[in-house]
This record gives sequence, C-alpha cells and structure tokens, in this order.
Amino acid sequence: MTLLTLLVPLLLPDWMDPEYLIHALGNWALWGVALVLIIECSIFPILPGDSLLFTVGMFIAIVPPAITFPGMSQPMVLLVSCLVLMTAAVLGNVAGYFVGKWIGPAIFKPREGFWGRVFDPKRVDQTHELMERYGPRALVLARFVPFARTFITLIAGIGRMNFRKFITWTGVGAVVWAAGLTVLGYLVGNAPMIRDNLELVLIIIVLVSVLPMVFEYLRERRKLKAQAPAE
Repeated sequence: MTLLTLLVPLLLPDWMDPEYLIHALGNWALWGVALVLIIECSIFPILPGDSLLFTVGMFIAIVPPAITFPGMSQPMVLLVSCLVLMTAAVLGNVAGYFVGKWIGPAIFKPREGFWGRVFDPKRVDQTHELMERYGPRALVLARFVPFARTFITLIAGIGRMNFRKFITWTGVGAVVWAAGLTVLGYLVGNAPMIRDNLELVLIIIVLVSVLPMVFEYLRERRKLKAQAPAE
C-alpha cells in the first residue's frame, strides 16, 4: 500500500471519487454518471464532472465490453456512452436554465453558512462577466470551469437569454466537454502510466479543474488590496 493510496480518501471523499462511484454503481454506472452530470449542470456544483467523464472513458478502454454492454463492440460502447453523457449535459443545462428563470433570485440571495458560500451572489456577477466578455461562447468555455458550468445556466435563465441561442451553444458545449473528456479518457486510459497511477491522475484532474477558481480568488484579493486606501 502506497502513501498515495492512503491519502486519496482524504483528498477525494467517496462521493467525489470517480473510481469509487463507478464501482459502486456497477452495471448502472453509465446511467448514474449521467444523473450526476444532470445534477451538476443544473443546480449542485460540488460534483466531480470532469474526472467522472475521463474515468468513464478510461473504464471503457480497459473493461471488456461483454461485461458492461454484452454484444457491443468497444467503439460502439464508447459511442453510446458519449451520446448518453452529452444528452445528460444538455438536459442538466436546460434544467438549470428554467430553474434560473423561475427561482434564480431566491437561490442567490445573501445568506450565512455553507450554502451562502456556495450560492454567493458574487458568483452571479462573476459568471455574468464571463457571458458579457465571451457572449454565447461562454456556455462552451464554462463547461471546463467548476461552479461556472452550473451557474452560467442559471444566469442564462435569470437573464432570460434567447432559448434557441442558449440550446445551440449548450449543445456545442456538451459535445466538446462530455464527449471530449470521455474520448480523452478512452484514448489515454489504457496507457500503463495512466492505468497504474489512476489515483494520482484523478487528483490532478480535480486540482486542475479548480485552478481557475484559485486564480480568480487571488485576482480578487489583489484587486481589493489595490483599492484599499493606503494606511
């Protein structure tokens, strides 16, 4: 047992550990992952979407298709999985859009405690800036940023973005994000270096995915210090 194996449960709790989730779901893994994507893309940002997609692709590469989808070839399993996950990503965004349209202001009202930090009204402003800067393309770019991929759909609903434009760019984002990361996991997951160091790879994916939030936090701190009156 390596030190990394001991540290993984501390760094990735069970509900954030893609390998644990997929093993726990068994034959329902694909549908369980699809449900996680719907929830993350619509209302609950603290879920491991990026690393889950990568792990699904990796499992398709290393687990015989007869176990997961009897009668299907490996490329067909990959195709079906990508279609299911892309659909889930779109459904999650559509759900988030209508949640934002109907009850968004109530979700992002100032409050104390954990949920106050998760649904901080400042996140609305930050995500709105992303949309203002990049326009509808932000729906694609935000897919790769935790929290932003959840909140941007709510912002689109709150702002009553044209639904045809919203669903078009949501579909593009689903292809690039859901299918892209799944295929990436499939292509590199069978490499011995990846397969033998899966725990490290998943931790790196999680850490890389939160880097934009870290950079944003540091940028805001520098901005506040610069604005503070000199003592």
